[in-house]
Amino acid sequence: MDAGSIAWLLTASALVLLMTPGLAFFYGGLVRAKNVLNLMMQCFMIMGLVSITWVLWGYTLAFGPSIGGFVGGLDHLGLAGIHGAEAQSFAMFQMMFAIITPALIVGAVADRFKFTSLIVFVALWSTLVYSPIAHWVWASGGWLFEMGALDFAGGTVVHISSGFSALVAAIVIGKRSGKLDNFKPHNIPYVLLGTGLLWFGWFGFNAGSSLAADGIAVNAFLVTNTSAAAGALMMMFLSMRATGK
Repeated sequence: MDAGSIAWLLTASALVLLMTPGLAFFYGGLVRAKNVLNLMMQCFMIMGLVSITWVLWGYTLAFGPSIGGFVGGLDHLGLAGIHGAEAQSFAMFQMMFAIITPALIVGAVADRFKFTSLIVFVALWSTLVYSPIAHWVWASGGWLFEMGALDFAGGTVVHISSGFSALVAAIVIGKRSGKLDNFKPHNIPYVLLGTGLLWFGWFGFNAGSSLAADGIAVNAFLVTNTSAAAGALMMMFLSMRATGK
């Protein structure tokens, strides 16, 4: 990997990390005012917690030498043996995916998960669910990888895993307490700020997944922005049509 690609991968890592504060603002604007601080702190807690667990054991479970195609071995505990700019920048980039994935689940359990319970949940989920799935799909020797599974930027590892887990968590926890007949977002500017940060972060998420400063990254960057813009315009149009405003 050349110096330019390493520089781009580090930049992309920073952009992906920015998505978690973006989620904090996005979700924070949607929930009731009394729960904003708790939800935002949950997102920031995930940034710190998963950063540590990824270095200690998450990376090796995801990208260590394969054990039966299901999980990585413990050769890289504490990032042992991960030396050089290329290997360390890759580990850092993958860390950001490991952070954003459990943060996505927070929105499904907003108002209904104790802070301390979420700490335990995230530590266990990132270890027992995220890292093994990442190994299956992205690591050489993973059983889905060996079958030819394609996942350029986390469609399976990030979005299917977090989406299914969020659904299960919401069903198990149950509905919110209290009367919610007129439940509306309490702070639309927070939602817009979060959306903007997420839009910005997606450039690192998608274009960075090429793992190089090349034509694939440029194409992913262009498609990401075009898709986001088209979605934003369509949402505005449908909202105007539905409300007449």
